[in-house]
Amino acid sequence: MAAASKLQKASERRRAARFLAEGPNLVEASLRRGVVEEVYATEAAWERFAVLLTGAPVQLVTERAAKALSDTVTPVGLVAVCRTPVVDLSAILAASPQLVAVAVETSDPGNAGTLIRLADAMGAAALILAGNSVDPYNPKCLRSSAGSIFTLPVVSISDTLGLIRDLVFAELVVMATTLDGERSLDSLDLSVPTAWLFGSEAHGLPADVAAAADVRVTIPMSGGAESLNVAAAAAICLYQSAAAHRAGG
Repeated sequence: MAAASKLQKASERRRAARFLAEGPNLVEASLRRGVVEEVYATEAAWERFAVLLTGAPVQLVTERAAKALSDTVTPVGLVAVCRTPVVDLSAILAASPQLVAVAVETSDPGNAGTLIRLADAMGAAALILAGNSVDPYNPKCLRSSAGSIFTLPVVSISDTLGLIRDLVFAELVVMATTLDGERSLDSLDLSVPTAWLFGSEAHGLPADVAAAADVRVTIPMSGGAESLNVAAAAAICLYQSAAAHRAGG
């Protein structure tokens, strides 16, 4: 129990290669993925989620103990200790992926989780958190992913420019979303294998990262808004790519 409570800190999660998944949706997804080591549940949670927990390694705890493991205001009393999935980016790239999403310098866990969910929904082969980005196993990121972190390969890479070289070597066309891109999204052939780069909500893509991409892309907007948030931009770009791949068979 004491070791589990330490997993609320990112440094401890990295050291132990473990993290906490809280609530029925995340616990169910983690059980399906087969990464659960132990589930802590209050008696009330055990009774409420008995079907979900059938066959799971459950340890009953007090309400106070469950709250100590919780990141939420009103905990339901259900937390799983999970092994961090091992993701091999080189293996993903060697498999000739058609679509990869890259979140660059994404510090907001809510945005990171939403991008994981979007990438999963649009059939991307992976979501890469590049540069100085948030820990994907941050509790808020896990909740925002709505369980997609257990179905989509997610990997953190600190060297963004090195990552872009690897993507190009894997024969992916690297497309950077920018406000002043030289190409409109409407003009692109998105049926080719593509890696999309999405910048942070506050600052967008660093200039050297945008310059390293094969194409700098802008989303045409006919209304009065000057820009889109990162989740909206990613949803549009990933959907367009997925649609092009579906059309291409």
